[in-house]
Amino acid sequence: MRDKIQEALHTIGDRTNIQDWKAVGGGDINRSFYVKTDQQEYFIKGNENVPSHFFKAEAEGLKQIEQTDSIAVPHVYHYDEPQKKEQAVIVMDWVPLGSKDVSEELGHQLALMHQHTKDGYGFHAPTFVGELDQPNSKKDSWLVYYRDYRLKAQLEYGKQNGLITGDRESRLQMLLDQLHNWIPENPGASLLHGDLWGGNWMAGADGKPYLIDPSVLYGDRAFELAFTELFGGFSSRFYEAYQEVSPLPDEYEQQKPLYQLFYLLVHLNMFGESYGPSVDRILKAYTSN
Repeated sequence: MRDKIQEALHTIGDRTNIQDWKAVGGGDINRSFYVKTDQQEYFIKGNENVPSHFFKAEAEGLKQIEQTDSIAVPHVYHYDEPQKKEQAVIVMDWVPLGSKDVSEELGHQLALMHQHTKDGYGFHAPTFVGELDQPNSKKDSWLVYYRDYRLKAQLEYGKQNGLITGDRESRLQMLLDQLHNWIPENPGASLLHGDLWGGNWMAGADGKPYLIDPSVLYGDRAFELAFTELFGGFSSRFYEAYQEVSPLPDEYEQQKPLYQLFYLLVHLNMFGESYGPSVDRILKAYTSN
């Protein structure tokens, strides 16, 4: 991996001496490294068992967010598009951790990011949610995109791996048929991080919040906020600050479990039946016997 990293640094024009190199935490999927050269500090992730578009999807997502000039992200300098089993890396800024509470700034700036909109819903290229490939297309209807490219896609994953069968499958199919009762056809198509839980943002030493590891799409901003409430990691001040900039609609509380359902299905398909009861609870709440 060191040779691959050295090659990537040469590609971006940094041929200076490597002063420091160490493995760091950075998720369960990739190996992550802190690298300091005479020129700069970098955060580099590497893998040798990912699809060719794996790091490209992350880089494109970070670029989309960076271009809004609303909230900070690490700048990406290089990414590989590997052939099967080849080593690949993504090279980006090293962001030193800070100790300041930036929950208010995060809420304000995320709301500003959500004000960047487009005409359609979805995204022009496939992304990833965790290790699962996330198919995408641009649709004129958020309802159609969320039903077909999010919930139905997870239904198919679950059927293939035997985790969505019987009553669970029947109720999920019933919910898909009735989804128009709760999910809007045409909310604003906001730029969304797409995988915003407590581990995918950080407070930098410069006093700024940073978003990391996106799975971007354009969609209903309520979808993003619902996931932030699922696994914690966000303070009450974050939500207050968000609402100061962009109040959520009255329908949010009714929609929230249906938006959280997608992420629970993802976790069911990635980690197994421990997430099954949470999925079933939502399905039973929105479908009749």
